[in-house]
Amino acid sequence: MDRCGRRGPAWAGRMLWVLAAVVAANVGADPGAAGVEWNFGPTPVWQDEFDYDGAPDPARWGYDTGGSGWGNDELQHYTDQLANAFVGDGLLTIVARKQRAGKNRFTSARLVSRGKGDFLYGRVEIRARLPVGRGAWAALWMLPTDNRYGHWPRSGEIDIMEHVGHEPGQVHVTVHTQAYNHKIGTQRGQATTVADASGAFHRYRVDWTPDAIRGYIDDAPAFEFANEGTGADAWPFDQRFHLLMNLAVGGSWGGAQGVDEAAFPAWMEVDYVRVYPLLEP
Repeated sequence: MDRCGRRGPAWAGRMLWVLAAVVAANVGADPGAAGVEWNFGPTPVWQDEFDYDGAPDPARWGYDTGGSGWGNDELQHYTDQLANAFVGDGLLTIVARKQRAGKNRFTSARLVSRGKGDFLYGRVEIRARLPVGRGAWAALWMLPTDNRYGHWPRSGEIDIMEHVGHEPGQVHVTVHTQAYNHKIGTQRGQATTVADASGAFHRYRVDWTPDAIRGYIDDAPAFEFANEGTGADAWPFDQRFHLLMNLAVGGSWGGAQGVDEAAFPAWMEVDYVRVYPLLEP
């Protein structure tokens, strides 16, 4: 999304991973630049399997709240209420509702792992089923924790998955930086057709190494952004990032073809979130 407001076990020194809280899934390899093959640890260093009931685990998730438009003219007011984000039957459900909150006509939720799960490099995989409805804008993504290079887009953004209701089945993987971002029409991204994205669960993943960010859908390559070695304007991805999961309503992209209010409530379901460590080659 844009987004100044937008849109474990010890690895004996082999871990190139920085995280605020370590907890204890498939070993894998990512071909890197100059013949480097990067590998990922077999056990998550941070995860939520949503195998409990009630509110999202406060040890893992916080909330961004408010109805400021979030830099994209979005219509929802984000809350920290169970009506908009709850866990049950092994799933996290984020619900966007047609419900007035102040000047906003919709409510929804935006979960963040900032300060509870902050990462430098690794594999992030999220299994999710996406919403239906014109005006719904679902996102699984990452923002910088420390903004070392400045505010958006200088410190970067990694969109693991974005889906807007007026393009059903089109799933986008994108990165934003100072040199490459949608405000100047230079963002780097790729759309992939996932015909049943709203009817079935799919696995959305990024493999993030010092050489590249690669996106996958159900293990199939969907996107690649290489480190050009030209500095932070193009590659600010050498700092800690955290996770976000949200369901927006309307906005500059999500509402580009209007909002079908009859389609709400709309919801996104998440089966799990798993983060695996990057190991030295």
